[in-house]
Amino acid sequence: MTSSPVPRTLLDEDGSATFLDVDEYGPAPVTGEDRARPPKRRGYTRAALTVDATMLAAATLIVFAFSPTPAPTGVVPQEPVIWSLSFSLAILGLFAFHGLYSAPMRLDVLDVLRPVISQTALAATLVMAARVIATNDTWVAAETVRHWVPALLLLAAGRVIVLWWESRARRHGDASRRTLVVGAGRVGRLAAARLRAQPELGLRPIAFLDDSPMDGDEATADLPVFPLEADLETLVGEFGISHVIIAFSLTRHEDLLELSRKASELGLTISMVPRLFELEGERVAIDHLGGLPLVGIRHSDPRGWKVRLKYGFDRGVSGVALLLLLPGLVVVALAVRISLGSPILFRQRRVGLDGREFDILKFRTLAAAPEGGEADAEWASRQLGGAPVADHAPLHLRVTRVGRILRRYSADELPQLWNVLRGDMSLIGPRPERVAYADRFNGEVYRYADRHRLKCGLTGWAQIHGLRGQTPLDERVEWDNHYIENWTLWMDFKILMRTIPVALRGGHE
Repeated sequence: MTSSPVPRTLLDEDGSATFLDVDEYGPAPVTGEDRARPPKRRGYTRAALTVDATMLAAATLIVFAFSPTPAPTGVVPQEPVIWSLSFSLAILGLFAFHGLYSAPMRLDVLDVLRPVISQTALAATLVMAARVIATNDTWVAAETVRHWVPALLLLAAGRVIVLWWESRARRHGDASRRTLVVGAGRVGRLAAARLRAQPELGLRPIAFLDDSPMDGDEATADLPVFPLEADLETLVGEFGISHVIIAFSLTRHEDLLELSRKASELGLTISMVPRLFELEGERVAIDHLGGLPLVGIRHSDPRGWKVRLKYGFDRGVSGVALLLLLPGLVVVALAVRISLGSPILFRQRRVGLDGREFDILKFRTLAAAPEGGEADAEWASRQLGGAPVADHAPLHLRVTRVGRILRRYSADELPQLWNVLRGDMSLIGPRPERVAYADRFNGEVYRYADRHRLKCGLTGWAQIHGLRGQTPLDERVEWDNHYIENWTLWMDFKILMRTIPVALRGGHE
């Protein structure tokens, strides 16, 4: 394999490296002691801490403003100043202890608000316990809860503002950490490409480090590739690197270990792609045999009681939803009947749990039923490297005016609530595929069959991350399997909350 592009270095007589074309990839060269450590960005920490302190002060003022002094009989009195201050300090301390002042890679509002809720509740509990032990006042619980409610609401609002500010800064490149990717093979280039596609993650790939790189793809071909013997300290100084991702490469274990230690000495943060990343989950436990770590992987059990509870919950929610939406469904059905005639519903064989087939239901949106072919056969063929999938040519069918509106807001999918009630589908899960396509994908798309371990759903983890419509199937499968192996009720809640704004904005899968 050839290096692409050629390493842009010149070696000086003392063995140090002089880099060419630096302005294209990073800041001007840094010399002297400034080379030793990359600049530290503390903008998120300062912003989050400042906003939290401001919101806590505002909550205290609100409580005091609406607390009568002296309080009439039977009315909750004003909270003592010392305990009000203790409550605020407890929240700030718990936030700091649990890392809430370090910028997360994914700026997910629900993931950030979850610890805000739990830690403020814990702070309230600790303050109540301390007050009971110290004073045992009559109104301890009422005073603390009255303070906790506005504090929680204001802190949550403040965090949303901080996340918006951080996301905007990252998208403009102001808050991105310049990242060196060790390994320019398939996994390393995939990691760099995805970081470039998602600037809101805050890691900006600057260069690769690899002695045996693969040819650059379109997404990463412009990134320079430097040899492993390049001086890391010089790279850090020239490019302003503050983060290192260690991906797969042919580099010896000892060399990677030495490189990692050098990166730590220079103050760089390090991320590693595990060798068996397909098995890696979000819930891991680490034990040690001396200095040898053992990573325990705890995947969700598709046959466990929690999943059965999920399916039962799905049926209950779908039944209630059908009753509440019945007037709207009748209106949509009449609109379809007037614009297209009979039948109102479109049925198609799909593949669900354990490969079982069922008839999926949709409101009709096309001027003709695809009897002689498939409307997206070209997309399916591309997933198989151009090989034909069906016996018929692809169809290009006209979407009616009513159908266009239904598709835009995913209202054509609402009859699938009946599929959920029947037990064919779940509310959340991988989207089901047509039988003819699934038969071909099973044998030719990596891990495609694994996505049938859970019931298919109305929406899923892949869909809320933009993998809908004619997007690459291998990426959908990757996200679907990640969801199955790391499923929790909280994950379903996040998917549901993120599906609602997508549907309201309009955008059909």
